[in-house]
Amino acid sequence: MSMDIGDYRREYLQGGLKRKDLSESPFDQFETWFQQAMQADISDASAMTLATVSIDGKPTQRTVLLKLFDEKGFIFFTNYSSQKSQQITANPNVSLLFPWTQLERQIEINGTASKISTAESLKYFLSRPRGSQLGAWASAQSSPINSRQVLESQLQKIKSKFTQGEIPLPDFWGGYRVIPETIEFWQGGANRLHDRFEYTKTDTGWAIKRLQP
Repeated sequence: MSMDIGDYRREYLQGGLKRKDLSESPFDQFETWFQQAMQADISDASAMTLATVSIDGKPTQRTVLLKLFDEKGFIFFTNYSSQKSQQITANPNVSLLFPWTQLERQIEINGTASKISTAESLKYFLSRPRGSQLGAWASAQSSPINSRQVLESQLQKIKSKFTQGEIPLPDFWGGYRVIPETIEFWQGGANRLHDRFEYTKTDTGWAIKRLQP
């Protein structure tokens, strides 16, 4: 089977991006674009592609949710026994991508990932809905399972275990902070002449350069 989609295309005409319009801080620029993505009612604006590399050099991608960002980095949460966690342990170099195609924008973040403190993970865990807390306990993320029924049975056992009071933070679950080394802001342009600006971390702050499309 083959499918020719060479003629499936559109022009990017929503507007350009000029150097004078950029914040000197990539975190301030990210916040501006993130707020605009939410105002545009983009579904799952906090969804980002996380790319990791295995110990034998094979890349893997998946979608995770951004839960916090500041000038220290970008935080997501996961099971520390998952495939992504194992790969981060072997190789902490990761890449994040926010594909806001409705706004003809992308943000690519490259850097290193490291675990956040238990206190930070606990604070977020306690803010989650009870069902999500139980789900974190019930799933051995990325491990094979025979059926959906087995997973639901595991959840029922966890519900029976934690019938009253607060659900404790699993010792195998928590957050990672991606500390960026480069952050690229991409805005679609007519005739595929897109606007791309890359922030690169330096000893004194951030250097900004325009990249050819």
